[in-house]
Amino acid sequence: MSKAGSKIRVAAIQMVSAPEVAVNLEAAGRLIAEAAAAGAKLVALPEYFCILGRHETDKVKAREMEGVGPIQDFLAAAASRHRVWLVGGTLPLVAGAAEKVRNACLVFDDAGRRVARYDKIHLFGLELGEHRFNEARTIEAGDRPVVLDTPFGRIGISVCYDVRFPELYRAAGVVDMWFVPSAFTAVTGAAHWEILLRARAVENQCYVIAPAQGGVHPNGRRTWGHSMIVDPWGEVLARRPEGEGVVLAELDAGRLAEVRQSLPALQHRTL
Repeated sequence: MSKAGSKIRVAAIQMVSAPEVAVNLEAAGRLIAEAAAAGAKLVALPEYFCILGRHETDKVKAREMEGVGPIQDFLAAAASRHRVWLVGGTLPLVAGAAEKVRNACLVFDDAGRRVARYDKIHLFGLELGEHRFNEARTIEAGDRPVVLDTPFGRIGISVCYDVRFPELYRAAGVVDMWFVPSAFTAVTGAAHWEILLRARAVENQCYVIAPAQGGVHPNGRRTWGHSMIVDPWGEVLARRPEGEGVVLAELDAGRLAEVRQSLPALQHRTL
């Protein structure tokens, strides 16, 4: 992060997204404005913020070409209008296969310029009782980790299921804050969500910002919510159990330095 003693207010936005893109953009715009009004300079949306369809193929129909489309225009305009850096959850972008999309997270600076793109690498699959998910049917996996330098420090981008794969985070080296926009299922969220987020924060000695989907959606799916911001000691600074809203916390460069100095685990790594 920036020099010791500096602080930044960060917002993780929780949504209960619908199948209609326009409805979701209106809700996201309202929540981004609320976060900015509360002093947030860095705002993050959840996975699938723009569409959580009734069918898996709905997101394929809503996909956009890179750099062109109403969802990307919305993100750029919101970042510029509110003068915030915006981690744009995920949106469906055109993939190599016609029947699939890339589940992409775009980052915009406070002038509305796109400064990074991360395509979700690990694709969720679950067969547990009545719960069946197979993202690989409609999503093409990314293959490149993304870490970028910002005025607030070095940030890394991951998405939802990625949080189960610590090697992704370790391979990035020293990162000040990791973002994990997510749409965790209720069943896996209840069991593992907080454990995984706090573990990633502790083992990488960084802040973790995890905006999530949280509630019962029009398609009948229930997402876990519990959007949270975790500090490098594993303490949960703020959370929202369910329903749309804004989760706010101040990230402190001094606290980050203190943790890394008192327990220099990042320097003790041998593998």
